[in-house]
Amino acid sequence: MFAHRPVLLDEALAGLAVRPGGIYVDGTFGRGGHSGAILAALEGTGALHGFDRDPEAARHAAAEFGALPNFHFHNRNFADVGRVAAEIGMAGKVDGLLLDLGVSSPQFDDAARGFSFSHDGPLDMRMDPSSGESAAEWLARASDAAIADVLYEFGEERNSRRIARKIVEARSVEPIRTTAQLASLIASVPGPRSFKIHPATRSFQAIRIHVNGELSALETALEASIGLLAPGGRLAVISFHSLEDRIVKRFIRDHARDTDFVRATLEPVGRQFPTDEEASANPRARSAVLRVAERLPS
Repeated sequence: MFAHRPVLLDEALAGLAVRPGGIYVDGTFGRGGHSGAILAALEGTGALHGFDRDPEAARHAAAEFGALPNFHFHNRNFADVGRVAAEIGMAGKVDGLLLDLGVSSPQFDDAARGFSFSHDGPLDMRMDPSSGESAAEWLARASDAAIADVLYEFGEERNSRRIARKIVEARSVEPIRTTAQLASLIASVPGPRSFKIHPATRSFQAIRIHVNGELSALETALEASIGLLAPGGRLAVISFHSLEDRIVKRFIRDHARDTDFVRATLEPVGRQFPTDEEASANPRARSAVLRVAERLPS
């Protein structure tokens, strides 16, 4: 049924403690790998709400699960999960919220989406290609200082200033419209770099995160999770790089504190990584980490 096995599938299901009759939210539907497994565990009961702003995800959800009465799809950013829950009367009733962050494999593999430099394609990078500014549009107008800040903050790119200057110089000659153009340009810039990854890896990550507002969306969804989850409900987040994981770790830590001023609302359940077998079979899983926390009773 599914094009690929999602990362940390068994661990995510165990972390969520999925049970028949429960209400669950897959905030990052993608191509439905985690959602399909959750629906199977629900055994036709309870409810699963899937969120994704990608139009392709919406089409896949309708084709694969649209006939199931306990599946509900929302073509929305997962940052809207709290707002949607309030609108449909789901706040405080959810037994599990899953966030599988970053870009899905089908998005990476589709050159037309512009997420990867492995195959040349238009420099887009938007999760929803019908909304907002593409990577090419942003690079065409941003100052070298703004580009450098994004590359450093969201990509931890040590060569950010040189790359930003090169981009601004190059665009004055011709527009930067394709992934191959940008990747080649970045690779031509001298400076400190890791030889374990392509020179453009960190910059592509940073531009994608900026274009999609990924970290601010994550922070919004995490804050909403407190009001979304029922007592005993689980929050499970799969991160793929340190920027995401630090936000999740800090959120769980801050809401797990029990002091005279702040009453704890979350209990950390644990952290897990892919097995050697999974990492070997799926190289994209190697950097993944799953963190789980449980909503404490009021």
